[in-house]
Amino acid sequence: MPEQSFSNAAPISTAASAPIAHGSPWTVAGTTLNSRFLLGTSHYPSPAVLGDAVRASGTQVLTVGLRRLQPESGGGNSFWQRIQALNCHILPNTAGCHSADEAITLAQMAREIFGTAWIKLEVIGDDYTLQPDTVATLEAATVLAKDGFSVFAYTTDDLVMAQRLRDAGCAAIMPWAAPIGTGRGPLNPYALETMRRRLPDAVLVVDAGLGRPSHAAQVMELGFDAVLLNTAVAQAGDPVRMARAFADGVAAGRAAYESTPMPERAAAQASTPTVGVPFWHAS
Repeated sequence: MPEQSFSNAAPISTAASAPIAHGSPWTVAGTTLNSRFLLGTSHYPSPAVLGDAVRASGTQVLTVGLRRLQPESGGGNSFWQRIQALNCHILPNTAGCHSADEAITLAQMAREIFGTAWIKLEVIGDDYTLQPDTVATLEAATVLAKDGFSVFAYTTDDLVMAQRLRDAGCAAIMPWAAPIGTGRGPLNPYALETMRRRLPDAVLVVDAGLGRPSHAAQVMELGFDAVLLNTAVAQAGDPVRMARAFADGVAAGRAAYESTPMPERAAAQASTPTVGVPFWHAS
C-alpha cells in the first residue's frame, strides 16, 4: 500500500485490550504466527495512535515502506525506533514502484536496512486505480525469490497469475479484495473463493480494499490465512477501537471457517422437529 507521513491531527482515545485469539497458528516464510491480522503503518493521526492501534490489534506483523525512513517524508530514525519498540515482525514493502527493476532495487535496499529477507512486493500499473502490474510483479517476484527473498506478492484476484506467483516461489500471495483505500470490501467473492479452493496449499492473504470488520470476517470465512490492511484502521474516527474491531472480525471469520459452516440449502428446513409432536386443532 502506498506510504504517507503522519498527519498533525490530535491523538484519538487509547483503549486497552485483552489478548486476541485469531484461531490456530499459521506459518509463513518459515515463521509461525498466532495473529492472522497484518497491519500497515501509514496515515495514522500520530505515532502514539499508531502504537496504541498496533497493540489493540494483536498483530505480529507490520508493513513499512522504505520511503518512510527518509527525513523528507517525516520518517527517519525516530519512526524506525518507534516501530522497533512495538516488537513485531517487519514486512518492508516496495510501495510506489512502477517497474520490476525499481521494485527489485528497493527490495535489495530494504533487506540491507531492515535486516530481513521478507518483502511485500508491490508494482503499480495504473496510478488511478493503483491496480498492480501483475506482469511486472511476476518478473520481480521470480528474480527476488531466486535471490533468497521471502516474497509476499500483492496482486489482483486473477487465479492464473496467482498460480504463476506460487510457481515462482512466492512465500505468500496477496490478492486484493478491492482497489487500495476504497474500503468497498470484496468485490468478487467468487474469484477469491475459487483462488482458495484451487490453491489449497498456498499461503493466501487478502490485501487492500477492506473497509469494515465484517469484510475481514467474510474473506476469513473463505479460508484465507490472514488479512492485511491499513487505511480502514488508520483513517477511522477511532483507529484504536477499529483495530480491535478488525481483530475480532478476523478471529470470528477464522473460527467460522475452522468450525465448518452448514451447507446452504435451496429450500427451508425447520430447525425444530415436528415428527411425534402433538398438534392442537381448533374445533
